[in-house]
Amino acid sequence: MEDKKDEPCYTKSVIPVGPVYPALKEPVHFKVTLNREKIVDVDLRLGFVHRGIEKLAQNRNLVQTTYLVERICGICSHSHSTCFVQAIEEIGGIELSERASYIRTILSEMERLHSHLLWIGVAAYGIGFDTAFMYSMRVREKIMDWFERITGNRVHHSINTFGGVRNDLTADSMNDLQDFMKEAEKICSYLLDIIHSKTVEKRLSDTGILSKDVAKMLCVVGPTARASGVETDVRKDDPYAAYGDLKKNFSKIVKTKGDALSRAEVRVLEMFESVNLIQTALDQLPSGQLGIDNSLLKVARKIPEGEAISRIEAPRGELLHFVKSNGKNGLNRLKIRTPTLANILCLKNLLVGREVADIPVIVSSIDPCMSCADR
Repeated sequence: MEDKKDEPCYTKSVIPVGPVYPALKEPVHFKVTLNREKIVDVDLRLGFVHRGIEKLAQNRNLVQTTYLVERICGICSHSHSTCFVQAIEEIGGIELSERASYIRTILSEMERLHSHLLWIGVAAYGIGFDTAFMYSMRVREKIMDWFERITGNRVHHSINTFGGVRNDLTADSMNDLQDFMKEAEKICSYLLDIIHSKTVEKRLSDTGILSKDVAKMLCVVGPTARASGVETDVRKDDPYAAYGDLKKNFSKIVKTKGDALSRAEVRVLEMFESVNLIQTALDQLPSGQLGIDNSLLKVARKIPEGEAISRIEAPRGELLHFVKSNGKNGLNRLKIRTPTLANILCLKNLLVGREVADIPVIVSSIDPCMSCADR
């Protein structure tokens, strides 16, 4: 009698998803093994938008690299720039002015708002809720307008310099921004209602569960980790910019269920915290200089040989820059660890056991950014 192990399995199949796929907004390839409609294995392949930015940084001076790292991502450009500039300031012993630290914090929280709004739009599109997609995009557009008003740029803000920022907030801008934050708070409440509507809640609840133990084992970061009960947030754990002064004005949003609904709730509730942080920072904005008096190139030439690790809480989680300067206004090494690189490893755990139709929902629930991960 022939052994059953040698019999072919006609219910198993392997399908490619990506790198170009309607439900994926950036190129990534999944090789999905199915048993009928059920996912039994997933293989990931990254690198489709690799630009060699870390190597390019070794051939540029420090000022040029500040602009280069902003080009890693169009969504969290300020986060990359802040992380890099912090490392250079540590190597050079440059003290950040108090007013500049508050302005950096305000820009960081505005970036978190627009990143989370973009995520809500993409996730809503993934589950077929196009009205929510249109609404979140309309609101996000207003924040992009605010970036342009403050910095002159909508995507790559170029506001950070060594020891300060380039652009100040005028009294009129501060008043108008306070008014806009009141409007943003109402928008957040409406988006929370959308997340808890029956249709959305049923689609996201119990979908793609990531347990706390697996999240800790895989070193998952940001809202994805906090939705699984992991209490991690660099703004609280290792404060930078003005977060040390504002520590009591925001909370870590933590959920325990670890499903797609929890990840959605964490992001929307974090938007309330961002609004509160921006309002408080505007109220407490200290007077004083925006930065140091010397020209930027003179400051860059005085940066000694050394190395530093800088980390911040980007919208998707912990962002880390390792910087090794050569003492000649250049770098020997730049190494970047992005939150997507940490989070994307958990996708296999989330997808196995689910059906093909869940792939877009689960993938978008961790808010991956291939531009950051591939660099």
